[in-house]
Formats: sequence, structure tokens, C-alpha cells
Amino acid sequence: MPNRELVIEAGRTERQYWKDLWNYRELFYFLAWRDIFVRYKQTVIGILWALIRPLLIMLVFTIVFGKLAKLPSEEVPYPILVFAAMLPWQFFANAFSESSNSLIGNANLISKVYFPRLVIPTSSVIVSFVDFL
Repeated sequence: MPNRELVIEAGRTERQYWKDLWNYRELFYFLAWRDIFVRYKQTVIGILWALIRPLLIMLVFTIVFGKLAKLPSEEVPYPILVFAAMLPWQFFANAFSESSNSLIGNANLISKVYFPRLVIPTSSVIVSFVDFL
């Protein structure tokens, strides 16, 4: 990679923010890969945890709301109804929570080095997207 001179001046950030995001894409990939690696290395069952967790939540919701509360499902099997509604919500909640925590967890990086700050929360959303898949 050739040496590029970085000039930080007032007002420049807004004009070239998307270009800066593209220039720092390697940092984006590194942060996302690091978070994915750490998340699944710390569990005994690894990547299988991303499948087990939503299935267990679906099971609990089906028992509580489908069997005990007897909520109607309009001829749709209740577990499928719960799973279809729960996955987008779980993705949103997890992505929002992880992006907030990533800013706190990387505060030392934010305060010491220049890079587009949107890289950190966006990489956390990608990690949540991997969970969603």
C-alpha cells in the first residue's frame, strides 16, 4: 500500500466521509473478524450457539404464548409464526446493543487514532448479521 498523506482539517470530514470509510475498509474487516472470532471461540459449542439460542427462545415463546396463553395464529403453525417474528427483532436488538457496547469497548482506540468512527459500530452490526444467518 503506498504511503498516503493524511490531512485533518476543519470541514473536510463531512465532504469525504464515505471516501474515508472506503479507505479504512481493512480496519472494518479486521474489527468484524476479531469480534466474530472472539464470540465463537469463547463458547464450548462454537458457531452452533447461533442456532441453538433462537431455537430455545422460539420454544419458550411457543410454550408460553401458544400453549399457556392460547394466542391465535390464524392457521399458521405457531412455532413458525414466532420464529418469523422473532428473528428480525433479535437481529435489531442484538445489533443495537452490540454497536453501543463496541463504542464503549473501543474507547481507547477512538481517542488515540484517527479513522472514521462509523467503522466500529458498523462492524458490530456485521457481527450481529453473522448471528442472524
